[in-house]
Amino acid sequence: MSIEPIRRQSIVSLIWQIAFTFIGFLSTMYFARAVGAEVLGAYFLFVAYFKIISLMTDGGFGGAAVKRISEGEEPDAYFSAFVVLRSLFVTVIITALIAFRSYFVDLDSAGTFTWLLLALVVSLLHGAVSSGIAGCGKMGINATAGFINNVSRIFVQIITVFLGYSVAGLAGGFVLGMFVGSLIQLRFFDLRFVCFGWRHLKSLSSFSFWSFLISGGSLVFMYSDSVMIGYFLNNADVGVYQIIFQFTALAAFVTTALRGTLWPRVSRWDKIGETELIEKSLSRAFTYSLILAVPIFVGGVLLGDRLLYFFYGADFVSYTTLIILFIVQIVNIFQYFFATYLSAMNQLKELFKITVVAVVANIALNAALIHILGIPGAAIATLVTMTLNAILARRVLARRITLRVEHSSLMNILKASIVMGMVVGMYRLVVPLSSVWLALVPVVFGGVVYGVLILKFDRKIYEELKGIMMQMNLAWPEWL
Repeated sequence: MSIEPIRRQSIVSLIWQIAFTFIGFLSTMYFARAVGAEVLGAYFLFVAYFKIISLMTDGGFGGAAVKRISEGEEPDAYFSAFVVLRSLFVTVIITALIAFRSYFVDLDSAGTFTWLLLALVVSLLHGAVSSGIAGCGKMGINATAGFINNVSRIFVQIITVFLGYSVAGLAGGFVLGMFVGSLIQLRFFDLRFVCFGWRHLKSLSSFSFWSFLISGGSLVFMYSDSVMIGYFLNNADVGVYQIIFQFTALAAFVTTALRGTLWPRVSRWDKIGETELIEKSLSRAFTYSLILAVPIFVGGVLLGDRLLYFFYGADFVSYTTLIILFIVQIVNIFQYFFATYLSAMNQLKELFKITVVAVVANIALNAALIHILGIPGAAIATLVTMTLNAILARRVLARRITLRVEHSSLMNILKASIVMGMVVGMYRLVVPLSSVWLALVPVVFGGVVYGVLILKFDRKIYEELKGIMMQMNLAWPEWL
């Protein structure tokens, strides 16, 4: 992005995202072979429960705090009000969980209920610090702390799984990583506790109500497939589905890096009326996300089944589910940015209506299709409702700003991806992929072919990437 703070912070986020993706990819391969789909399924359910319950402890006030702090008016007061409210909610929810522990049979039988309570306690610190850092626009620090969080979690999980602690080790690593990430962000934390008034609580509440409803709908949308797979099928199927979903998420990791950087900036631009910057940033966000998403989709279609087999094992291969979820990731790029910009521009009522429609459709389709088709049914339900969400969100956002896609860059991405796909397809026809090394050769070769072609086809992308490399004091190959 040509806007300097966004470019700088996006680079930091992207670097950490790439590093974590690589580390997480290798660790997930180890977990899949060390503990199997059943244990991984139990861990994924633990994470799903934590995310859903965390929504109740947050009450939507986390997003409200980021919004108000990012606007630059009395940030300390809004931060203080948020921490007090969050502390109250966490205390009430933990007390309720302990009182109704007997109803959480799955967590109790897996030995993760206590870890869930501990995770909620740590999330109080993590949520307060992360919201303050994000609201102040320090997304490079936020991304770095997130990376340390993830690496710490994986490091502990590998050790504990190796020692035989199974799902408890995975859950324990999740909690410890979150705590370490919080400590890192505290080092750069500038906000302080001050007295706040009723108007601060009222201002947070006006935003948090819709934020809570939207977040709740989004979490249901994200985790309903896993929960319903566990209900209709079993934990092993949850593990298979989530592994494939994480594998396909490689296509959208640029989107995640950009989202965290853009939200507070768009919020500020909307506040001061800089519509042109909002439109420009959205257009470039699409291009940067699709630069990797499209070729990864093409490569996944051609090689994904063999890569799943060699990386995770035969139990995790479901080619139909893989293809559908790759398409989901492409659609998710547009849906993700549309929803992000609507939220940052305070269009919460409209976004809530869209979320409700998508959630209802998602639950209904999951209930109908999982029972008939298994995990491919869950993938189809996600694709249909993600597409519906994207279409509705686009209609609302188009009323506020002019939506533009850089057609020339998009065509260049498609041309380079098609040529790369032809090269990789010919390789697979000629060479039997009988080992992991033979499967990795076309991945590397296809990546090189695509990289060279996109730089040759698109001068704008070439100049921007060259500028980024030069800013980072890295050598740029002159033969390109």
